[in-house]
Amino acid sequence: MTSSPPAALGLDQDVDLYLGHLAAERGLAANTLEAYALDLAQVSAYLARQGVTAWSQVDALHLVGYLASASRQGLSARTRARRLSAARGLCKFLHQEGLLKDDPLATLEGPGLPGGLPHFLSRPEVERLLATPDLDSDLGVRDQALLELMYAAGLRISEAIGLEVGDAQFQVGLLCVRGKGSKERLVPVHQKALDQLRAYLEGPRSRLLGQGRRDEVFLNKSGGRLSRMGVWKILRKYFVLAGLPPTVTPHTLRHTFATHLLEGGADLRSVQLMLGHADIATTQVYTHVSRARLSQVHREHHPRG
Repeated sequence: MTSSPPAALGLDQDVDLYLGHLAAERGLAANTLEAYALDLAQVSAYLARQGVTAWSQVDALHLVGYLASASRQGLSARTRARRLSAARGLCKFLHQEGLLKDDPLATLEGPGLPGGLPHFLSRPEVERLLATPDLDSDLGVRDQALLELMYAAGLRISEAIGLEVGDAQFQVGLLCVRGKGSKERLVPVHQKALDQLRAYLEGPRSRLLGQGRRDEVFLNKSGGRLSRMGVWKILRKYFVLAGLPPTVTPHTLRHTFATHLLEGGADLRSVQLMLGHADIATTQVYTHVSRARLSQVHREHHPRG
């Protein structure tokens, strides 16, 4: 592991100050903070190679140069846009704190992103996926419960592995979910998903746990807490077995949850609350997905479509 060049160390001090602000004032989750840190470390390293020793020396041309360099290295437009966004957030913060006279990146536009809407599964694809686990094995029953809950409640991976046994309120059909920034929300869960969860908790989980004591719902084969990478590998296996396209990711289940609710007539505010979005604008993308689906149906079935 190479050490940061001396110039980068001065840049890193302001980055650390910004990350502390994000953690304390905005309550961002550890995974999100780590992503910010990694992105800003890459930008800082580039600036240091250009002889920049402090963010007060940065101007828009420095970031234009970074974006061009990142493009030549093959970084996707989405990654470049995310890193520019992180740098913009840092400079805005330093300007608001009086540590920068001006905000050098306030008017800099990022690379255009491909105009794709969140990918989601059709209902037959969901049914095929949920029918894939082998229910004759303890791990298969666990995986079935995991898939059912992630689709039924629109869970992120971090939310799924953070579930504890007491979070499932079987009598009233609710799941207590801890989202970003440790914010809790109650999400209604349909009976089939609850039945799958109960079947897992009452048999396979106890056998996986053995003599151990843990609060987490989802355990690995050794009785320990299931990791993010562990969930990713489990889901990827079932995506392949179900014959789903390679573009499907664990987050696709969350997109599918939201899209299917809206297609079924749910109002946007309710979907926002169930997803745990702080801003309804984040949820509005799913209305475009739903409209796109309606347009497709119209084209396919209208006599003049």
